[in-house]
Amino acid sequence: MAATVLSALRRRFGQGIEETGSYAGDEIAIVARDQVVEVLTWLRDDAQMAFDMLTDLTVVDYLGQTPRFEVVYQLYSLTHKHRVRVKVHVGEAEDDCWVPSVCGLWLAANWAEREAWDLYGVRFEGHPDMRRILMYDEFVGHPLRKDYPQNARQPLLRRPDATPTDDQTTRLLEDSHDRRTSG
Repeated sequence: MAATVLSALRRRFGQGIEETGSYAGDEIAIVARDQVVEVLTWLRDDAQMAFDMLTDLTVVDYLGQTPRFEVVYQLYSLTHKHRVRVKVHVGEAEDDCWVPSVCGLWLAANWAEREAWDLYGVRFEGHPDMRRILMYDEFVGHPLRKDYPQNARQPLLRRPDATPTDDQTTRLLEDSHDRRTSG
């Protein structure tokens, strides 16, 4: 059935499907960024496809290649019991590092898109709440990018509203023996 999905995608969207293939039993379609929402909507709504479940959304970083990033959507049909992987190429330049959001298609995309942005820096245009989900707001950069410095230091921020705690936590008391002093 999954091979039929790829054939149907090619017939329906023509040049919008940049490439199709199969690897280790997984059917894969690479879709043009400007058509990804239309393709995913059709895959979800067409009765023969019925990909009603977004099981995963992630980003792959191919540092040194062009395009550098790939957004990957893993879809599953509960009705037909088949899967397909849809990929979209994304450029490295800040103004080109985006794809349209699919939160309107699957609610599961909301947090997955936020995570992908937070960790890889790929923006999801039209997302209703594009903000960090794992890293704190003052974090600089995107830690899963392959060019993120291995020994990067981030500013240590203490929350002003946090009450002093004991040595069992990461916040130290003023008179703690672990407090670093200068001099």
